[in-house]
Amino acid sequence: MWRWLSLLLLVLAIFLQSRLWWGEGSVREVRAMRAQVAAQQQQNEALRKRNALLEAEVADLKNGTHAIEAHARSELGLIKPGETFYQVVPAQPSRASSANQ
Repeated sequence: MWRWLSLLLLVLAIFLQSRLWWGEGSVREVRAMRAQVAAQQQQNEALRKRNALLEAEVADLKNGTHAIEAHARSELGLIKPGETFYQVVPAQPSRASSANQ
């Protein structure tokens, strides 16, 4: 009788261990899910930072004229009356000096 009980307990222990290591909700699956959660949290944090920057820019565009003016200057080339526009062009090496090298 003890022999059958010991054998039954051993089979039960093997069954439970197999579910723990290889079955649904196993240790391996839990580790993989934790890694996915950590990666998703990092991605969410990056997106939160980006959203905060966008919200700040939208608020600045709604409330202030400085951001609108900066966008108009950089993207549309805005020059106010009375301002002087200077464009600095980098010097290009002459053909004579590059032929000597």
